Amino acid sequence: MPRAEMPPSESDLRQAVLTPLLEKNAVRKAELTLALPEELHVDTHTVMADPGGIPGRPAKPLLASHTSLKAKPLNTPEGRALLLHAIAHIELNAIDLALDVVWRFSGMPEAFYRDWVRIAKEEAKHFLLIQRHLVGMGFDYGHFPAHNSLWDMAERTKGDILARIGLVPRTMEARGLDASPGVKNKLISAGDLAAGRILDIILEDEIGHVAAGNRWYRHVCKQRNLDPIATYRELITQYDAPKLKSPYNLEARRLAGFDDEELNYLAANGL
Repeated sequence: MPRAEMPPSESDLRQAVLTPLLEKNAVRKAELTLALPEELHVDTHTVMADPGGIPGRPAKPLLASHTSLKAKPLNTPEGRALLLHAIAHIELNAIDLALDVVWRFSGMPEAFYRDWVRIAKEEAKHFLLIQRHLVGMGFDYGHFPAHNSLWDMAERTKGDILARIGLVPRTMEARGLDASPGVKNKLISAGDLAAGRILDIILEDEIGHVAAGNRWYRHVCKQRNLDPIATYRELITQYDAPKLKSPYNLEARRLAGFDDEELNYLAANGL
Protein backbone atom coordinates (compact mmCIF):
# COMPACT_ATOMS: atom_id res chain seq x y z
CA MET A 1 0.00 0.00 0.00
CA PRO A 2 1.43 3.46 -0.88
CA ARG A 3 1.90 5.69 2.17
CA ALA A 4 -0.32 8.73 2.24
CA GLU A 5 1.48 12.06 2.56
CA MET A 6 0.90 14.16 5.70
CA PRO A 7 0.94 17.97 5.43
CA PRO A 8 4.49 19.17 6.28
CA SER A 9 3.27 21.84 8.74
CA GLU A 10 2.10 19.21 11.21
CA SER A 11 5.14 18.78 13.43
CA ASP A 12 3.26 17.70 16.57
CA LEU A 13 1.56 14.32 16.84
CA ARG A 14 -1.55 15.66 18.56
CA GLN A 15 -1.98 18.22 15.79
CA ALA A 16 -1.22 15.67 13.06
CA VAL A 17 -4.06 13.34 14.04
CA LEU A 18 -6.58 16.00 13.02
CA THR A 19 -5.83 15.35 9.34
CA PRO A 20 -7.18 11.78 9.29
CA LEU A 21 -9.82 12.61 11.91
CA LEU A 22 -11.32 15.30 9.67
CA GLU A 23 -10.98 13.24 6.46
CA LYS A 24 -14.40 12.34 5.02
CA ASN A 25 -13.39 9.53 2.68
CA ALA A 26 -13.32 6.32 4.75
CA VAL A 27 -10.52 4.53 2.90
CA ARG A 28 -8.45 7.72 2.77
CA LYS A 29 -9.01 8.20 6.52
CA ALA A 30 -7.59 4.73 7.18
CA GLU A 31 -4.63 5.31 4.86
CA LEU A 32 -3.82 8.69 6.43
CA THR A 33 -3.98 7.12 9.88
CA LEU A 34 -1.52 4.42 8.86
CA ALA A 35 0.76 7.17 7.51
CA LEU A 36 0.92 9.12 10.78
CA PRO A 37 4.63 9.57 11.59
CA GLU A 38 5.05 8.22 15.11
CA GLU A 39 8.40 9.93 15.58
CA LEU A 40 6.75 13.36 15.83
CA HIS A 41 7.09 15.41 19.01
CA VAL A 42 4.11 15.23 21.39
CA ASP A 43 2.92 18.45 23.02
CA THR A 44 1.19 16.96 26.06
CA HIS A 45 0.08 20.24 27.66
CA THR A 46 -1.59 22.44 25.02
CA VAL A 47 -5.38 22.55 25.10
CA MET A 48 -6.30 22.51 21.42
CA ALA A 49 -9.17 24.44 19.90
CA ASP A 50 -11.93 22.34 18.34
CA PRO A 51 -11.57 22.78 14.55
CA GLY A 52 -15.18 21.69 13.95
CA GLY A 53 -16.31 18.96 11.60
CA ILE A 54 -15.20 16.12 13.90
CA PRO A 55 -15.27 13.40 12.83
CA GLY A 56 -15.07 13.60 9.07
CA ARG A 57 -17.66 11.22 7.67
CA PRO A 58 -18.51 10.04 4.16
CA ALA A 59 -21.97 10.77 2.75
CA LYS A 60 -22.71 7.06 2.99
CA PRO A 61 -23.55 4.95 4.91
CA LEU A 62 -26.76 6.56 6.02
CA LEU A 63 -26.95 6.54 9.81
CA ALA A 64 -30.01 5.04 11.46
CA SER A 65 -31.07 3.94 14.93
CA HIS A 66 -29.63 0.66 16.15
CA THR A 67 -33.10 -0.88 16.53
CA SER A 68 -34.08 -0.09 12.92
CA LEU A 69 -31.23 -2.15 11.42
CA LYS A 70 -32.30 -5.67 10.56
CA ALA A 71 -30.05 -8.67 9.94
CA LYS A 72 -30.45 -10.94 6.93
CA PRO A 73 -29.74 -14.68 6.62
CA LEU A 74 -26.01 -15.42 6.57
CA ASN A 75 -26.49 -18.13 3.96
CA THR A 76 -26.78 -15.30 1.41
CA PRO A 77 -23.93 -13.06 0.22
CA GLU A 78 -25.96 -9.98 1.14
CA GLY A 79 -26.54 -11.26 4.67
CA ARG A 80 -22.81 -11.87 5.22
CA ALA A 81 -21.95 -8.52 3.65
CA LEU A 82 -24.43 -6.76 5.92
CA LEU A 83 -22.79 -8.25 9.01
CA LEU A 84 -19.28 -7.43 7.79
CA HIS A 85 -20.39 -3.91 6.88
CA ALA A 86 -21.54 -3.41 10.48
CA ILE A 87 -18.11 -4.51 11.71
CA ALA A 88 -16.37 -2.21 9.21
CA HIS A 89 -18.46 0.68 10.53
CA ILE A 90 -17.41 -0.12 14.10
CA GLU A 91 -13.76 -0.17 13.02
CA LEU A 92 -14.09 3.16 11.23
CA ASN A 93 -15.61 4.67 14.36
CA ALA A 94 -12.79 3.14 16.38
CA ILE A 95 -10.24 4.99 14.21
CA ASP A 96 -12.02 8.26 14.97
CA LEU A 97 -12.31 7.44 18.67
CA ALA A 98 -8.60 6.74 19.03
CA LEU A 99 -7.60 9.84 17.08
CA ASP A 100 -10.08 12.03 18.93
CA VAL A 101 -8.71 11.14 22.36
CA VAL A 102 -5.22 12.18 21.21
CA TRP A 103 -6.01 15.76 20.23
CA ARG A 104 -8.87 16.41 22.66
CA PHE A 105 -7.38 15.62 26.06
CA SER A 106 -4.24 17.35 27.29
CA GLY A 107 -2.11 16.72 30.36
CA MET A 108 -1.54 12.99 29.99
CA PRO A 109 1.88 11.30 29.77
CA GLU A 110 3.47 11.11 26.32
CA ALA A 111 3.02 7.31 26.33
CA PHE A 112 -0.75 7.80 26.47
CA TYR A 113 -0.83 9.65 23.14
CA ARG A 114 1.53 7.21 21.47
CA ASP A 115 -0.59 4.30 22.70
CA TRP A 116 -3.72 5.72 21.08
CA VAL A 117 -1.99 6.53 17.79
CA ARG A 118 -0.79 2.91 17.68
CA ILE A 119 -4.35 1.77 18.40
CA ALA A 120 -5.74 4.04 15.67
CA LYS A 121 -3.35 2.44 13.18
CA GLU A 122 -4.48 -1.04 14.14
CA GLU A 123 -8.13 0.02 13.78
CA ALA A 124 -7.28 1.39 10.34
CA LYS A 125 -5.74 -1.95 9.41
CA HIS A 126 -8.91 -3.72 10.57
CA PHE A 127 -11.15 -1.41 8.56
CA LEU A 128 -9.17 -1.91 5.36
CA LEU A 129 -9.11 -5.69 5.79
CA ILE A 130 -12.90 -5.81 6.02
CA GLN A 131 -13.49 -3.15 3.37
CA ARG A 132 -11.35 -5.04 0.85
CA HIS A 133 -13.12 -8.27 1.72
CA LEU A 134 -16.45 -6.55 1.09
CA VAL A 135 -15.20 -5.31 -2.29
CA GLY A 136 -14.19 -8.88 -3.14
CA MET A 137 -17.77 -9.93 -2.38
CA GLY A 138 -19.19 -7.27 -4.71
CA PHE A 139 -20.07 -4.74 -2.01
CA ASP A 140 -18.27 -1.84 -0.31
CA TYR A 141 -18.37 0.27 2.81
CA GLY A 142 -21.36 2.61 2.56
CA HIS A 143 -23.54 0.04 0.76
CA PHE A 144 -25.79 -0.49 3.84
CA PRO A 145 -27.10 1.80 6.60
CA ALA A 146 -25.23 1.84 9.92
CA HIS A 147 -25.77 3.07 13.47
CA ASN A 148 -23.84 5.65 15.47
CA SER A 149 -23.84 4.20 19.01
CA LEU A 150 -20.06 4.31 19.47
CA TRP A 151 -19.71 7.94 18.46
CA ASP A 152 -22.79 8.90 20.49
CA MET A 153 -20.89 7.76 23.59
CA ALA A 154 -17.85 9.74 22.45
CA GLU A 155 -19.99 12.87 22.31
CA ARG A 156 -21.44 12.26 25.76
CA THR A 157 -17.97 11.79 27.30
CA LYS A 158 -16.02 14.50 25.47
CA GLY A 159 -15.79 16.67 28.58
CA ASP A 160 -13.97 14.17 30.81
CA ILE A 161 -11.11 11.86 29.92
CA LEU A 162 -12.00 9.52 32.80
CA ALA A 163 -15.48 8.96 31.38
CA ARG A 164 -14.17 8.64 27.82
CA ILE A 165 -11.62 5.93 28.51
CA GLY A 166 -13.80 4.32 31.15
CA LEU A 167 -16.82 3.93 28.90
CA VAL A 168 -15.48 3.63 25.35
CA PRO A 169 -12.62 1.07 25.44
CA ARG A 170 -13.65 -0.55 28.75
CA THR A 171 -17.37 -0.82 27.91
CA MET A 172 -18.28 -0.28 24.27
CA GLU A 173 -15.15 -1.84 22.78
CA ALA A 174 -15.02 -4.60 25.39
CA ARG A 175 -18.41 -5.69 24.06
CA GLY A 176 -16.56 -6.61 20.89
CA LEU A 177 -14.41 -9.07 22.85
CA ASP A 178 -17.59 -10.78 24.01
CA ALA A 179 -19.26 -10.82 20.59
CA SER A 180 -16.27 -11.83 18.46
CA PRO A 181 -16.30 -15.64 18.96
CA GLY A 182 -20.00 -15.94 18.12
CA VAL A 183 -19.74 -13.71 15.06
CA LYS A 184 -16.70 -15.60 13.81
CA ASN A 185 -18.48 -18.95 14.21
CA LYS A 186 -21.50 -17.69 12.26
CA LEU A 187 -19.37 -16.49 9.37
CA ILE A 188 -17.31 -19.69 9.25
CA SER A 189 -20.48 -21.79 9.38
CA ALA A 190 -21.73 -19.80 6.40
CA GLY A 191 -18.52 -20.69 4.53
CA ASP A 192 -16.64 -17.38 4.86
CA LEU A 193 -13.31 -18.63 6.18
CA ALA A 194 -11.47 -15.47 5.12
CA ALA A 195 -13.77 -13.34 7.29
CA GLY A 196 -13.10 -15.70 10.18
CA ARG A 197 -9.35 -15.13 9.81
CA ILE A 198 -9.88 -11.36 9.77
CA LEU A 199 -11.88 -11.58 13.00
CA ASP A 200 -9.04 -13.51 14.62
CA ILE A 201 -6.69 -10.62 13.80
CA ILE A 202 -9.17 -8.09 15.12
CA LEU A 203 -9.77 -9.96 18.39
CA GLU A 204 -6.05 -10.27 19.12
CA ASP A 205 -5.50 -6.55 18.57
CA GLU A 206 -8.67 -5.50 20.41
CA ILE A 207 -7.54 -7.27 23.56
CA GLY A 208 -4.58 -4.88 23.56
CA HIS A 209 -6.85 -1.89 22.94
CA VAL A 210 -9.11 -2.72 25.87
CA ALA A 211 -6.01 -3.36 27.99
CA ALA A 212 -4.80 0.15 27.18
CA GLY A 213 -8.17 1.50 28.22
CA ASN A 214 -7.94 -0.36 31.52
CA ARG A 215 -4.38 0.81 32.13
CA TRP A 216 -5.06 4.50 31.49
CA TYR A 217 -8.42 4.44 33.27
CA ARG A 218 -6.68 3.22 36.41
CA HIS A 219 -3.96 5.83 35.91
CA VAL A 220 -6.52 8.65 35.95
CA CYS A 221 -8.38 7.10 38.88
CA LYS A 222 -5.12 7.04 40.83
CA GLN A 223 -4.44 10.69 39.93
CA ARG A 224 -7.89 11.66 41.25
CA ASN A 225 -7.73 9.35 44.28
CA LEU A 226 -10.78 7.40 43.08
CA ASP A 227 -11.68 3.74 43.50
CA PRO A 228 -11.73 2.31 39.94
CA ILE A 229 -14.61 -0.13 40.40
CA ALA A 230 -16.91 2.14 42.39
CA THR A 231 -16.19 5.01 40.00
CA TYR A 232 -16.88 2.83 36.99
CA ARG A 233 -20.32 1.92 38.31
CA GLU A 234 -21.06 5.61 38.84
CA LEU A 235 -19.96 6.42 35.29
CA ILE A 236 -22.22 3.72 33.86
CA THR A 237 -25.21 5.38 35.53
CA GLN A 238 -24.17 8.98 34.93
CA TYR A 239 -23.60 8.52 31.19
CA ASP A 240 -26.36 5.96 30.58
CA ALA A 241 -23.95 3.41 29.18
CA PRO A 242 -25.48 0.22 27.77
CA LYS A 243 -25.76 -2.65 30.21
CA LEU A 244 -23.73 -5.62 29.04
CA LYS A 245 -25.29 -9.03 28.54
CA SER A 246 -23.84 -12.52 28.61
CA PRO A 247 -22.18 -14.53 27.25
CA TYR A 248 -18.92 -12.82 28.24
CA ASN A 249 -15.54 -13.66 26.79
CA LEU A 250 -13.91 -13.97 30.21
CA GLU A 251 -10.60 -15.22 28.86
CA ALA A 252 -10.22 -12.21 26.55
CA ARG A 253 -11.35 -9.84 29.30
CA ARG A 254 -8.73 -11.24 31.68
CA LEU A 255 -6.06 -10.80 29.01
CA ALA A 256 -7.30 -7.23 28.59
CA GLY A 257 -6.71 -6.48 32.26
CA PHE A 258 -10.10 -6.88 33.93
CA ASP A 259 -9.49 -8.23 37.44
CA ASP A 260 -11.44 -10.93 39.27
CA GLU A 261 -13.55 -8.48 41.26
CA GLU A 262 -14.73 -6.79 38.06
CA LEU A 263 -15.42 -10.10 36.34
CA ASN A 264 -17.33 -11.48 39.32
CA TYR A 265 -19.48 -8.35 39.45
CA LEU A 266 -20.02 -8.55 35.70
CA ALA A 267 -21.19 -12.15 35.95
CA ALA A 268 -23.58 -11.31 38.78
CA ASN A 269 -25.01 -8.00 37.59
CA GLY A 270 -23.65 -6.85 34.27
CA LEU A 271 -21.64 -3.63 34.25
